[in-house]
Formats: sequence, C-alpha cells, structure tokens
Amino acid sequence: MELKDELTLNIFEIFRSIQGESSNAGLPCTFIRLAGCDMRCRWCDTLEATQSSSGKTMTIAEIMDKVNELGPHLICVTGGEPLLQKNTPVLCAALGASGYKVQVETNGAQDISVLPAPTIRIMDIKCPSSDMSRQMNWYNLQNLREDDEVKFVIADRNDYEYAREVIEKHSISAHCKILLSPIISPSVDITPALLAEWMLWDDLPGRLQLQLHKIIWPRGEPK
Repeated sequence: MELKDELTLNIFEIFRSIQGESSNAGLPCTFIRLAGCDMRCRWCDTLEATQSSSGKTMTIAEIMDKVNELGPHLICVTGGEPLLQKNTPVLCAALGASGYKVQVETNGAQDISVLPAPTIRIMDIKCPSSDMSRQMNWYNLQNLREDDEVKFVIADRNDYEYAREVIEKHSISAHCKILLSPIISPSVDITPALLAEWMLWDDLPGRLQLQLHKIIWPRGEPK
C-alpha cells in the first residue's frame, strides 16, 4: 500500500507490551497511542494523552517503520481517542495490508463505520459513573461486526444494571463480543469477585475482563 508523505497523525507514544484487555489479553502487542480526546471520563487512566498538545507529528510511513521494528503481530491503536484523527482509518488499512491484526479502542462517541474491515473495533459504552454516558453515539451499535467488542467499565451496582439493560435492549451479544471490566480502586466498592458473582447470577453473555497489564506491572507497562 503506497503512502503519501503528507499523511500524518498526532502520536503520544508507540510501545511494545502485553495486551492486557480484550479477548486477545495476554498476547504480545504493539500499542499506538494517539494524542487528544473529546471526553474526560472519571476513570481515565491515561489523562496525559487526552491533550492534543501532548503528542508529536509522525507520518504513517514513520509509524509503520516503528511498528515493523517492534515486532508483535497484534496492533492496538488507542488514545486519547483515535477516531478524532482523520488519518486513523488510513493507518489501520496500511497495517492490515501489511498483515497485522489491528484493534482500535474507541470511546463510543465517534463514528466507528469509518474503520475498514478487518479492523477490530473495541468500543466503550460509558456507564453512569464515568460522567460521560450522555456522550454515546448509539448509531454505532448498528455498525458492529462479529469480531468487534463492546466494553463496559463498572464501578458499582448502578453501572452493572445499566450495562445489563443496554446489553439486553440492543441484543449486543448477537452482534459482537461483550467485556465487563471492574474498576480497581480504593474509592469504589466493587471487586472482580463481586462483578463475577453478578454476571453468574444473571447468566450475562459477557467476559469478565481484568487489566492484565496492571497486574503484571503496577504502572501498567514494562519498564
């Protein structure tokens, strides 16, 4: 795939780690973190990447060179919010054409249909405790593909009930994979065990997701 030199993105960082989330958790992965976000979620763990000014301009060709250097077959394009940048779909197409398996983590406010197949869209559905649930673009649910994943970050019982209602109302399990991730913080009452019990009690059609990278490395990534 021929790339024009003027095609650029605002990049916060590119690094190699273990994918700690999604159904590919545990696999070696190269992360391409884009700078800038249109949300300020209460539970954001990458606040430093939410400002566009925190990034640096890189051409897609330069990004591809770095990805090839790092090695893993799995690529996760994250942020910030990747879909705020118009050239993100071009980057994903280039990565896919080069044989990489590509995931894009998106906050659910932007149109996911711009991402080319076979890019895997991992879309947040913001729960009430995030303070961002009103920012959701619900039309995105119509564009989900079988390989896509929908994630709910759960802080309390209210979040869980909200997630369960959305899953049932929109029959999400019929369209893609579902992830439920508990907040791990002294400021919340939920625990992984409690969330697991709720899911088992309701026979919820989803996967309990723990942030594996934060279990391995307290700072969330290798030194």
